[in-house]
Amino acid sequence: MALEKGWLTSGAFAELCGTTRETLRHYKDIGLLNPAHQGENGYFYYTVEQFYDFYAISVFRQTGTPLEHIRRCLQGQRTDETLTYLREQQSRLEAEQQKLAQMQFVLSHAIRNLTLETPAGLQPETAWFDTEHLLALPAALLEQQMKPGFNEEEMLMAVLKQCRQLCECGGMQTDYQLGAIHQPGNEVSQATISHLYTRIREKSDSPYYLEKPAGTYLYLCCRGRWDLSEAYAAMNTWLRESGRAVQGNFYACDLAGFILNHVEKNAATMISVRLT
Repeated sequence: MALEKGWLTSGAFAELCGTTRETLRHYKDIGLLNPAHQGENGYFYYTVEQFYDFYAISVFRQTGTPLEHIRRCLQGQRTDETLTYLREQQSRLEAEQQKLAQMQFVLSHAIRNLTLETPAGLQPETAWFDTEHLLALPAALLEQQMKPGFNEEEMLMAVLKQCRQLCECGGMQTDYQLGAIHQPGNEVSQATISHLYTRIREKSDSPYYLEKPAGTYLYLCCRGRWDLSEAYAAMNTWLRESGRAVQGNFYACDLAGFILNHVEKNAATMISVRLT
């Protein structure tokens, strides 16, 4: 590192800070970070301590702080003003982290759903499922809110609107892919829905929160069709022939969702129920 008479050359200082001389020149031109010394040769020099000024600028810039705010903060050297800026940026970062966590939640589940192994035909399989957190709206409650003559699109809009309002008010993160809960009985079909739900990222104190418990589940992925009657029939047949008992509700979850489900050949739904 070139150190001349106690000063760092712009090249050496750029190397120390992990930046370029062009960036340092730009910061000098706009008065954001001025060199500490100009030699008789016309070259500009920096001190080692100015590394922290550059680092502060980098931190503020990565959080979106306007350059004028950064300049005032560095030039003013006031603790109260600096603390205000830092708290503002911390709040901004926390909000951004929430957005990123939401995107991670949505994308990870979309990838899992679209790559979920599907047995040939309508053959149920068993597998261990982890706990899932659900925002589940009772079907009876939704029916009360539906106006007479609502078509499917109007019904879907009403359900999504209520899910969005509840999630926003409760700070819940969801991918808005819908599912249905069917209470167990002798035969389970699409006509026995007790709740419509959307999966949320974590446990909630919402009165509509339900937990889909971890355990060994019987499941069936039905792809390429919107009509699930044959899939339910296959589930019921497997349970009768195997003599296995179920514990809890049946869950029918949309797998393709907003990404692919506008075309029937891409439709994908998983039906699952926990086995005892």
